[in-house]
Amino acid sequence: QVQLVESGGGLVQAGGSLTLSCAASGSIFYFNVMGWYRQAPGKQRELVAVITRGGSTNYADSVKGRFTISRDNAKSTVYLQMTSLKPEDTAVYSCNGKAASLDYWGKGTLVTVSS
Repeated sequence: QVQLVESGGGLVQAGGSLTLSCAASGSIFYFNVMGWYRQAPGKQRELVAVITRGGSTNYADSVKGRFTISRDNAKSTVYLQMTSLKPEDTAVYSCNGKAASLDYWGKGTLVTVSS
């Protein structure tokens, strides 16, 4: 079974940057779509960004122009580069992979943005 493991979270000041990584135990070509989701305290999980097997991307309006999703097929890793971070970006960020009708999730990594 394919596993997804996130890393790169931490504490950063507003205006700062972080890059999250999602490493798959197998090839990421297994997934039709991979993405990052986040869940802030007391809120529902929301989509942040997705990238297809072909490299097409889509972003939540709240992160457009600040976040970039990318993939390195050779390393079986998907990245989320986050810049100009805001306190409202504070959340647990989770990696997701969709293959056929199956959803795979990592355990998440906490990002805390201080004001």
